Amino acid sequence: MSQIDWIVDQLNRAFDGEAWHGPALMEILDGIDATTAAARLMPAAHNIWELVLHLSAWEQVVTRRIAGETLTLTDEQNFGHIERVSEANWQKAIETLKQGHSQLIQAVSVLSDSRLNDRVPGKDYNLLFMLLGVVQHAAYHGGQIALLKRSRS
Repeated sequence: MSQIDWIVDQLNRAFDGEAWHGPALMEILDGIDATTAAARLMPAAHNIWELVLHLSAWEQVVTRRIAGETLTLTDEQNFGHIERVSEANWQKAIETLKQGHSQLIQAVSVLSDSRLNDRVPGKDYNLLFMLLGVVQHAAYHGGQIALLKRSRS
């Protein structure tokens, strides 16, 4: 298995399932409705919906960085904004997350292993470090979402 194939596998495990650490992000999000996603259980913490917007935004940033863009997010873009709490808007946020992940997988899949040592535009680390960070990011925020979900049950 090439390094790229291994990274794609890890990205998909953290996102879709069969992760070593337990439930993957999409498994954790299963069954969460808009009201639960928007609930602010701790005043100083992000809610589930904001975490989904955050994960989605950063997967898009990584995809664009792979393409050579120097990019970061503003505070508003980092955790997004919930226009209106509704099931349709929540499902749209989930679908945007899925589409962004699919685009990331496509971008990573066509990389050669030799590109993994390339420096990320505007950063002092390489693509390998960033892509492993995406796996960690999904696991980290998935854990937060799992705790928030459980506290609503």
